[in-house]
Amino acid sequence: MAFQKPPGTQDILPGAVERWQYAEQKARDICRRFNFREIRTPIFESTELFQRGVGETTDIVEKEMYTFTDRGNRSITLRPEGTAGVVRSYVENKLYGEPDVSKLYYIGPMFRYERQQAGRYRQFHQFGIEALGSVDPAIDAEVIALGYTFYTEVGLKDVRVDINSVGTPEVRAAFREKLLAFLMPKRELLCKDCQSRMERNPLRVLDCKVDQAHFEGAPSILDSLDEECNTHFDKVKTYLSDMGIPFTINPRLVRGLDYYTHTAFEYKAEGIGAIDTIGGGGRYNGLVSEIGGPDQPGVGLGLGLERTIMLLEHQQTELANAHQVDVYVVALGEAAEREVTRLVYELRTSGIRAERDYLGRKMKAQMKSADRLQARFTAILGDDELSRGEIALKEMATGKQRFVSLASLASELKSI
Repeated sequence: MAFQKPPGTQDILPGAVERWQYAEQKARDICRRFNFREIRTPIFESTELFQRGVGETTDIVEKEMYTFTDRGNRSITLRPEGTAGVVRSYVENKLYGEPDVSKLYYIGPMFRYERQQAGRYRQFHQFGIEALGSVDPAIDAEVIALGYTFYTEVGLKDVRVDINSVGTPEVRAAFREKLLAFLMPKRELLCKDCQSRMERNPLRVLDCKVDQAHFEGAPSILDSLDEECNTHFDKVKTYLSDMGIPFTINPRLVRGLDYYTHTAFEYKAEGIGAIDTIGGGGRYNGLVSEIGGPDQPGVGLGLGLERTIMLLEHQQTELANAHQVDVYVVALGEAAEREVTRLVYELRTSGIRAERDYLGRKMKAQMKSADRLQARFTAILGDDELSRGEIALKEMATGKQRFVSLASLASELKSI
């Protein structure tokens, strides 16, 4: 029986992986400009970290985690999201002792046992950032702006930003009673998940994708915010407007994780079936202390790379540089064949993307290979050219050809 990839996973093959590399490179460049530094944490952690950090009433913890007992009889979970592991590392390594805000980013795989649909995988990849140590609403706006900048610079069109304030635990406790009074008469009309959430975490009912029609006229948490929450939210909106970041206030936006306080936000775009949310995040002022650290505030985001790539393909976004190789070197003759081995190595160590034939093909077949690889140039070396210390350099787009010295080929290619 032939082996196949597990359900909910994918092989990212050459020809497709270049879009991933492009998006990841863009993410790293933007983080460098925003002064976020990379952090790499394990892809598995103690199960309790996610139970406490993500929230025991979330769909992630209740239904979606890949959890197993290891040989040391410890309960281990493949990370379903990135924030909890980063915060654990922040606490364990005492990064809170640094004098400045800890601004961190990560790119890597996450794991959730989810129902398969367009843009949703059981192993998926996130680009995320976390800013720990500041309550300033300006850092909330910076995080939102970074995500919007990523989508804009990677080439996506019509990306929308929804924002909300989910207040503090005290605000949510008061709002909980108002929301329950609205929901109880509708209880039997709601799905089983919503009925269960009403007893444990009724704010999560508003996150339901099935019952939105029943929530018309529901109380808004924005009407329950205290002065501190209103001031924070107003400043976030002001900073976003000052930066020219377009946004819409969505009072039903609560996100699917329990740790959010104050600011919550999502990025939305059309083009991947029923799903329109492509990333999101928020502030989490109680999370650090919840998992055993000091009372340090934080704010962050997580952006799904699968959905980003799907939208790039749907919108037919062209990559900045489609060429796979700079030069394809063709050898004609036994002596030329030996010289090409040395020459290609020299080009590669000079920073030039170079390729050659390894199948013993004739010149016509080698030129077709160069065309498939979208080579900018072909360099053709025969035994006669080798004796003169020259090589024919052909520009594939125009067909123009000229001779250059073998010794200067690398510098010639760099200068073009």
